[in-house]
Amino acid sequence: MKLLLFFGFVAVALAEVTRFEGDKVFRLKPTLDAHVTLIKHLAKSIELDFWRPDSDDLVTIDIDVDIHVPARYLDMVYITLEQGGVAYEILIDDFQSAVDGQADSGASPRAHSYTKYNTWSEIEAWTNTITSSNPSLVSKQIIGNTYEGRSMVLLKIGKSSASPKPAIFMDCGFHAREWISPAFCQWFVNEAVTTYGSDSAMTSLLNDMDVYVLPVFNVDGYVYSHTNDRMWRKTRSRNSGSSCVGTDPNRNFNAGWCTIGASSNPCSDTFCGSTPESEIESKNVANFIRNNKSTIKAYLTIHSYSQLLLFPYAYTFSLAADHSELLKVAEGASAALTSLYGTRYTSGPSAATIYPAAGGSDDWAYDLGVKYSYTFELRDTGYYGFLLPESQIKPTCEETMLAVKYIAAHVQKNLY
Repeated sequence: MKLLLFFGFVAVALAEVTRFEGDKVFRLKPTLDAHVTLIKHLAKSIELDFWRPDSDDLVTIDIDVDIHVPARYLDMVYITLEQGGVAYEILIDDFQSAVDGQADSGASPRAHSYTKYNTWSEIEAWTNTITSSNPSLVSKQIIGNTYEGRSMVLLKIGKSSASPKPAIFMDCGFHAREWISPAFCQWFVNEAVTTYGSDSAMTSLLNDMDVYVLPVFNVDGYVYSHTNDRMWRKTRSRNSGSSCVGTDPNRNFNAGWCTIGASSNPCSDTFCGSTPESEIESKNVANFIRNNKSTIKAYLTIHSYSQLLLFPYAYTFSLAADHSELLKVAEGASAALTSLYGTRYTSGPSAATIYPAAGGSDDWAYDLGVKYSYTFELRDTGYYGFLLPESQIKPTCEETMLAVKYIAAHVQKNLY
């Protein structure tokens, strides 16, 4: 009887893991207003997962629209696109194979590695190890707990000093399914501690400044994307009056909150939350940055995908007061990144470069007074999308390091 119960529990646990057999990722190419209307109508009729842009509200003519289509809707989507004359291509033909194929690095699945997508428990254990093995360079603090009670672990990297040093704040893992993002934060910390003393730029940076690194912002969502649904994006908070779970944390900051490119529908992947900072994760980070506003000189937030280096504003088409300098630094950082493997990045203000979206953390930080505020959208441009294989972690992180170090060097020389 106990054995039967055990297998029953296992079956239930396994049944909760979302499978994607037969699903596909399409790239749609709307060139007419009628195409845009058709795509939006399709999104209202069936359950589509928008990869780029983040929701159907942001679809316009002449931008590529990447959507993940469940197998059960394929016939309807094919017929609708053909009848409507919408050009398309298939980016991922066998979705489940792409999910299964991510783990191609050869790294041990049971140990932390910088070239695999580590689980939260592996990352959390790693924060302890990296701190205890580098006591003169790394310290750790908990800036609060998540909705589900997990610790939000923040690392501070820098040569210890008697007086407060100017700092850079970097976070990864806002959106749960963007696994390359937390991989970069871990890579950065390792590079910082292993090259300090031998790399002149890193040594100078960590002597003069501190770098705060939040390896995973949306811990609950990240865990859920590993255990239940690889495509989960939002937080895991419960929404009053709705059975739909979670808020988009990058629509939850008080920067033009919920005015454009965000949804007030709790079931939307771009749900802005009930109020600015309704999410405890957003509030914890905002409180830390507010409390350290006098020393934090740069804010870097790492996302994927699209190969972009963006800066304010996203909630308005108005240019930031520091637009010229922010653009010049972004272009220099992008060129440094490209120099390694030839990966091309586009840089510019978010609203004009991709699409307008309110409530982002980079706009909020900039309006708070953190001048050098940047959003990275890492590899790739859609061939793998959120399912970037582990074999691309190393080159992605190596090239991104060059861009981050370029920005950091500029900030270090231009403290304000």
